[in-house]
Amino acid sequence: MTSAATISGPERERIAAALAEIACAAGEILRRYHRGPCPHALKPDGSPWSAADVEAEDLIVAALAERFPGIAVVAEERAAAARAEGAAAAAVGTFFLVDPLDGTRDFLAGTPDYSVNIALVAGERPVAAALAAPGLDRVWWAGTAAVEAPVVAGRPGAGHPVHARTVPAAGLLALGSRRHGDAATDTCLAALPVMETRQVGSALKFGLIAAGEADLYVRCGPTMEWDTAAGDHIVAAAGGCVVVPGGGPIRYGRHGSDHRNGPFAALGDPSLAPRLTLPASCGTRGAGRPTLSAAS
Repeated sequence: MTSAATISGPERERIAAALAEIACAAGEILRRYHRGPCPHALKPDGSPWSAADVEAEDLIVAALAERFPGIAVVAEERAAAARAEGAAAAAVGTFFLVDPLDGTRDFLAGTPDYSVNIALVAGERPVAAALAAPGLDRVWWAGTAAVEAPVVAGRPGAGHPVHARTVPAAGLLALGSRRHGDAATDTCLAALPVMETRQVGSALKFGLIAAGEADLYVRCGPTMEWDTAAGDHIVAAAGGCVVVPGGGPIRYGRHGSDHRNGPFAALGDPSLAPRLTLPASCGTRGAGRPTLSAAS
C-alpha cells in the first residue's frame, strides 16, 4: 500500500474494521487504569503522560506490526520520546497515526470522554480509521463509509452506518474542548447560529458529529496530527468535512513541524464551511494548561 489510489474500497473497509478491533483492545487497557491508580507526569511540552498511554500504545504498535507488516507507525508517546532525543518522528507515503489515549487530562480526572485514535494515512490524507470511546462503550470506524458499534466484551459489536446531519432549523450544537478554550474559537462560533455549546473531551467530538448528534467543532488552538486524523476521516466518511483556513483539508505527515496541526473546523454540514473564518495560525501549545503532579 503506497498511495490512496492503490487501496481499494473493500480493502479500506477491511483495514478500518481491523483498526476498530485494535482500538477496542487498547481501550480495555485504558478502562482498567481508569478504575484504579494510574502513574502519570508531565512531558517537556506540558502535555500529560501516563502509564495507560504507554501500555495502550505498546499494544497498538505491536498489533499493527503483526497485521500490517512494513507500514510505518507514528505514535504519540514514541514521537514524544524521539523529539526529546532531538529526532523527528518521520514517515512518508503510507503510515499509521496513533493516539493511544486522547484526552489524558480528562481520563486522569475520572471523566469518561477519552478516546483511542488510529488512522492509516496515504497521500497525506487518512484512508481508513477507527476511534474508540472506551468510557462510553462506543466505537466508530470508516473505510469508505462511517460505522458505529457498541463495544461488547472488549470488541466491536454489531455496527450500523452513521451520517452527519444537515444544519438543524433550531440552530447548531457546537462541541468545545473542556480544557482548551480560546478567544479565536469564540469569534468563529459567534459568526454562526449556535444554539448551544457543549464541552466534550478528546476526539470523541468527531464521533458525535459523524453520528449526527452535534454539528461542529472549531479548534483554533494547537493540536497534533494523531489527535485529529481518525476523527477527520470518520466525519468525512459520514458526509461531513474537516477544513483548515482557506477551506482545504488537513494534510498529514508534516514531520518537519513535529506533526503539529493549525486551526481547523469539523463540520457535520459542509455548507457551513464558507461561513467560517479561521485564523491563519494557532497560539502556543501548552498555554494556560493546569499543572499535574507526578505520581509513581
